[in-house]
Amino acid sequence: MSPDDAAGPLVRPYFLTGGRSRPARGDLELITLVVAVTDRVREAVSPEHARIVRLCTRPCSVAEVSALMNLPLMVVKVMLSDLIDRGYLIHRPPPPATAAPNRELLQAVLDGIRRL
Repeated sequence: MSPDDAAGPLVRPYFLTGGRSRPARGDLELITLVVAVTDRVREAVSPEHARIVRLCTRPCSVAEVSALMNLPLMVVKVMLSDLIDRGYLIHRPPPPATAAPNRELLQAVLDGIRRL
């Protein structure tokens, strides 16, 4: 590990979000998929925002983006929300869980856990 790695991130997370602690969008969950509509940034954005656009050239979940960026989840949600509002990303929220899980499936999962 180099001294630079040990020092931690050079930019504080609150700086990346402009001091905001909540995203403007309330529909970004851990499993929400985001994908870039372009691979080029048309205007001045932070290097972190540009990196997210590049990461999302293939669909990524919000959790994946957070892990790949090595940033806290809420910071990534704020940044993703900004990029969606600016037209760089589109997202697909997970479908609502309306049906009860299948009893047989739950039993099979339970049996598998017991075998561990």
